[in-house]
Amino acid sequence: MLALSGLFLIAFAAATLIPAQSEAALVALLLSDAQPPWLLVGVATLGNVAGSVVNWLLGRFLMRYRGRRWFPVSPAAIDRATGWYRRWGYLSLFGAWLPLVGDPLTLAAGALREPLWRFLAIVTLAKGGRYVLLALATLQLA
Repeated sequence: MLALSGLFLIAFAAATLIPAQSEAALVALLLSDAQPPWLLVGVATLGNVAGSVVNWLLGRFLMRYRGRRWFPVSPAAIDRATGWYRRWGYLSLFGAWLPLVGDPLTLAAGALREPLWRFLAIVTLAKGGRYVLLALATLQLA
């Protein structure tokens, strides 16, 4: 249970603006063979999507503070993600799993008032798909 809780927390943190490596944690747990792979992928996905919802909420309700020192995303990153989001719309959320740009994209989605139901559907597919592919590759190579 401790391993699953840790995986959830690492995946959650990785989806927010806190640097964390959920992929490394997932691979280590997959290789330990202590839990079923489907459970590990599910927990990592749930944690990562929950962290993205935090970003969506920040974008939706706290964007007016974006220039403050304590705000977790730089104005340049927000502007870049917002431009990409305006260009590609909700389809850009399929890139929510990408390093560097994924977190600001989820923030921009909230700021641009993407409906939460569509946000959740796309981000879950994108992030869950990444973990499924990582698990398959890990288990094939192990």
